Amino acid sequence: MDIVDWNHTAPNTIKLPMTSATSGLMQKVTEKLFCLTTQIVNVCFIGDPTKAHGWVLIDTGMPGKSDMITEALIKQFGESNPPSAILLTHGHFDHVGGAFDLAQNWDVPIYIHPDELPYVTGEKAYPKPDATVEGGLVAKLSRFFPNEPIQLDDYVKPLPDKLDFAGLENEWTWLHVPGHSPGQVAFFRERDKALLSADAIITVKQDELFDVITQNQQIQGPPRYWTTDWTAAHRSVQKLRSLDPAVLVPGHGLPLFGQELRDSLAVLDQQFERIAVPDYGKYVQ
Repeated sequence: MDIVDWNHTAPNTIKLPMTSATSGLMQKVTEKLFCLTTQIVNVCFIGDPTKAHGWVLIDTGMPGKSDMITEALIKQFGESNPPSAILLTHGHFDHVGGAFDLAQNWDVPIYIHPDELPYVTGEKAYPKPDATVEGGLVAKLSRFFPNEPIQLDDYVKPLPDKLDFAGLENEWTWLHVPGHSPGQVAFFRERDKALLSADAIITVKQDELFDVITQNQQIQGPPRYWTTDWTAAHRSVQKLRSLDPAVLVPGHGLPLFGQELRDSLAVLDQQFERIAVPDYGKYVQ
């Protein structure tokens, strides 16, 4: 089994041409919550990035894009202060691409759900993306996406039950939302009902190249080409809908808010088979 050496120089050797109209866009979503789009995937900053160790980074984007994160911090906050921790929603390449670089440069720990640890400690490869699944050009291109295990060394640790990291103020909790990957997690703040849904719920049709490029907003289930358990994926949508979120930042796509979000979640839940589940593919039961 091959292991991808994503150390501080290796990510630059894995380049995917996909990008979007919002790549590089930094948005203040709500209080102490910022979202940055790196090519086609979102990373989040929670807390106060003007203070060293006063914030937390959620996900690290595409391989070779760690500089985009530090440059965005400098542009938005004046400097690239280290966070108290890096929290990963799951271990797919587009969410962990800059993890090793950033952890090494900042000397901070990385946390991920225990079920994801084998994929980021060199032990186990993810199932290969299904390029035969119903979908558009991105689904067809998914055959080129890396699925090999990566090695985050001693930086990575299992996600603790309580998120008492500086910057989170003990306000955030995590929820296990498998289906897209075994140990995927979402993050939720009850006070303002802010939800980071990872790839359990996204707001762009991720298998369609035109929609990815333009970021045409429409609520969706997880990316079709890399979701292996659709029953679990639907249960995860239902779990997140039950939180009655008022703010949603997805792993892919633009944020959704308020009644539009609630109405969209109801439709996705009630029509999950039609909207999310592909008509055919090797992971469709």
